[in-house]
Amino acid sequence: MNKDIQLLEAIDGETLMDMQFQKSRFCIQSLLPQGVSILGGAPKIGKSWMVLDWCVRTAKGESVWNLPTVKGTVLYLCLEDSLGRIQDRLNCITDEVPSNLYVATKSESIETGLIQQIQNFIITHSDTTLIVIDTFQMVRNSSSELSYANDYNEIGKLKKYADEMSISILLVHHLRKQGDSDPLNKLSGTTGISGAVDTVFVLNKDKRNENKANLLCTGRDIEQREFQLSFNKENCTWDLLNDSLENPVPTIPQEMIDFIEFMKIQKHFKGSNTDLVDIFNLSNGYSLSAKSLKQMMNKYRYELEDNRIKFVSHRSNGQRLVEVSYLSASDSSAVSDEEIVSAKTSVPFVPCDPVGKIWADERKIE
Repeated sequence: MNKDIQLLEAIDGETLMDMQFQKSRFCIQSLLPQGVSILGGAPKIGKSWMVLDWCVRTAKGESVWNLPTVKGTVLYLCLEDSLGRIQDRLNCITDEVPSNLYVATKSESIETGLIQQIQNFIITHSDTTLIVIDTFQMVRNSSSELSYANDYNEIGKLKKYADEMSISILLVHHLRKQGDSDPLNKLSGTTGISGAVDTVFVLNKDKRNENKANLLCTGRDIEQREFQLSFNKENCTWDLLNDSLENPVPTIPQEMIDFIEFMKIQKHFKGSNTDLVDIFNLSNGYSLSAKSLKQMMNKYRYELEDNRIKFVSHRSNGQRLVEVSYLSASDSSAVSDEEIVSAKTSVPFVPCDPVGKIWADERKIE
């Protein structure tokens, strides 16, 4: 046995279910999450118009197709265009270009220092929320052979940095010339690209000369959806015709609605899961098991937190206990997340992101 090989850092399922992780954060709510996303489309189909509009709206804090954005600094790397062309496009899109939208027409590649350039930019602009690279091909290593491993590795470097800095990086990319029944397979390159990114957007037209298109959206942190869009020639933006998700925000079950009302009265509980479910069942006429209630609480943790319900699990004298608190408006503004967690808690508490950035669940969405 090789003594230099480190042991796997494995945790048991029960402990995993009690760990608290950050809520998925979005630059554009329910559409563009933190991490690396890619927008694919045929040449001259309108991809750059779309992402420039997203950049402007995010910098202003304006919604995209009725979806709120998190206002912040935006960096647009338009590596196939000139500053003059971008000026012309901005004049078409908006009457007021925000000062927190930055544009660059040259950059290093991923291999020669792009990530360091982005890092230096963020040091100066700590509220950066979105970086667009148009196009992805312009920052790739041209000497590398086409392979799944190389595609996955290049995306992986960007993804690691995006996750560390809690930002969204959106890559603009081309589609293959040959068709495919699966839109994800239309992205130029190997499936290593679609496998490595968090979210894939594919902009597609049935006929090149028409002004309507479909945007297919799929990813790890979003529900699969399809937007039907129409290109507005007056302001050169894509207008929403239809969203396949009629109700993009999931509703919580009645049990959790009643649990929120239950905790507003209870205020605080500390004890076993069995004790908690017994009290809850008695007051609301349910017959839930301790396991089913705990599973629902874990599943809808963020919805509970949005309603000022905080809970944490820990062990005491060999017994697993749960502590649940309802914070009034005055309490929630005065008490930090760390203070909610009991000093006896043995379950790791995941703090705010490492660079102290504030996102959709903390920053005001304008």
